[in-house]
Amino acid sequence: MGIVASQSVKNLITTYLGFGIGAINTLVLYVKYFEDEYYGLVGFLLSTATLVMPFASVGVQNTLIKFYSKYSGRQQDVFLSFMLILPLLVILPLLFAFSLFYDTISDFLASENEIVRPYVYLIAIIAIAMAYFEIGYAWAKTQLQSVFGTVMNEVFHRFGVMVLLILFAVDLLTIPQFLYGVTLVYLLRMIIMLSYAFHLRMPRFKIAIPEEFTVILKYAVLIILAGSVAVMILDIDMFMLNILIPIENVAYYAVAIYIAAVIAVPARAMHQILYPLTATYLNDRRFLELKDLYKKSSLTLFVISGLIFLLIICNIKSLYLVLDSSYSKGLYVVLLISLAKLADNILGNNNAILYNSDYYRLVLVLGIILVVIAVILNLIFIPTLGVNGAAIATFIASVGYVIAKIVVVYSKFKMQPFTRESLGVGVLLLVLGCGFYFWDFSINPILSIALKSALLALIYGAAIYLFKMSPEVTGWVDRVVFKRKSRSE
Repeated sequence: MGIVASQSVKNLITTYLGFGIGAINTLVLYVKYFEDEYYGLVGFLLSTATLVMPFASVGVQNTLIKFYSKYSGRQQDVFLSFMLILPLLVILPLLFAFSLFYDTISDFLASENEIVRPYVYLIAIIAIAMAYFEIGYAWAKTQLQSVFGTVMNEVFHRFGVMVLLILFAVDLLTIPQFLYGVTLVYLLRMIIMLSYAFHLRMPRFKIAIPEEFTVILKYAVLIILAGSVAVMILDIDMFMLNILIPIENVAYYAVAIYIAAVIAVPARAMHQILYPLTATYLNDRRFLELKDLYKKSSLTLFVISGLIFLLIICNIKSLYLVLDSSYSKGLYVVLLISLAKLADNILGNNNAILYNSDYYRLVLVLGIILVVIAVILNLIFIPTLGVNGAAIATFIASVGYVIAKIVVVYSKFKMQPFTRESLGVGVLLLVLGCGFYFWDFSINPILSIALKSALLALIYGAAIYLFKMSPEVTGWVDRVVFKRKSRSE
C-alpha cells in the first residue's frame, strides 16, 4: 500500500486543513454574522446543487476512472474526448428545460420559504461548476495524481468562502453579493481544476465514438442514478427541511451535519487513491490483492475514524455550550449522523469495488429503494420532529445502504471487510464512548473539550497500539514515532 499510504497521508492533511477552515466558517463566521434564515439559505442552495450535480456530470467522473486503463493510443484520446463532450449533451437540454419551467420550479422551491426565490438560478450554475470540477478531478486521478485535486476539493472553496464571510462581516458585501461571490468561487475552482488536469494529460480531441460505446454509455447512465442515490441519501434531508419547515432549521441542521462530517475525512482522503487502484485490480483480475486492500482499508479507516467519532460524541455537549443556544437543537442530529458516518467508514474501498465492477446495478436498485424510504421517512418525521426527524430518516437510510453494499460485495466476490481486530476496535469504542459521554469536567467548555480529548486520545491510542488492533497503524507509529522497525512486520 505504498502509493496509497503516501498520497493518503497528504490527502488526509489537506482534507483536515479544509475542514479546519470550514469549521471556522461554519461554527464561527456564519453563526456570528449571518441571520439563521440566510445561513439556512446558503446551505439549501449548496445542498440542492449537490443533488443536481450527478445528472449534470452524467457519471463521467466514475466512468473515466473505470474505463481509462482499458484504452491506449488513439482510442484513449477518443475516449477522453467523449468524456468531455458527453455532459454537454445533457446539460444543454437541462438548461433549456430549467429556463422553460423556471417559474414553476421557483414556486415549488420557495413554497415554504420565499427567501429562496431570487436565487434559484444560482443552483444550476453551481451544479454545473461542481460537475465539471469532478470531471477534472477524476481526470487527474487517472494519472494517479490526487493531492492537488484534494486541495481544490477540500481547501479552495472553503478558503474562498472564508474571505467572502470576512468581507461580509466588515460590511463590504451584501447578502446577494455574498451569494454571487460563492457562485464565482465554485466557477473558479472548476476552471483551475480543469487546467491542472489538462496540464497532466492534455486532451487531443478526436471526435469519434469510442470502442465499447454501448457499455460505456450504459455504465454512465446507471452511475448517474447510483451517484444520485449516494448524494440523495446524504443531502435530501436538507432539501426537504426547506420544503417542509422554516429555513432557519436548515442552518441548525447544517452545523450539526458539518460536525459529524469530520468523521468522513479519513475515508475521503484515502478514497482519492483507492478508487483508481481498485479499478486497476479489478481490470487485471488481481482478486487476492483486492481482498487484502479491502480488509486493510476497512480496518485502518475504522481505527482512525473511530477516534474522531469518540472525540465528537464525547465533547458535543460542551461544544454546544460554546455556540449560540439555538443551534443546540442539533445535538441528537450529531449523535445519529456521527454513527452513520462511522458505519460508512467501515466499508473501506467497498464503494470503489462496486462502482468499478459489473455489479453496481444491484446496489443501484437497493439504493433507489433506500432513497424512497428516506423520502417517506423525512415526510413523516420532519413535520413532527424537525431536524431530529431528518436525522432519524438519514440514519436509517445510510446504515441500510451500508449493510446492502457489504452484502452485495460478499455475495459476488466472497469478500467481507471485517477481521478479529475489527471486533476489538468496536468493543473499545463502545466502552470508551459510554464511559466518557456522560462525564464532563466542571470547567470552561473549551478547556473541558481539550482535556477530555487529550485523555481519550491517549487511552484509545495506547489500546490500539498495545493490543495491535491495526497492523497498519501500529507499523506507522513504530516507524514515525519510535523510529524503529514495525512490531507487526
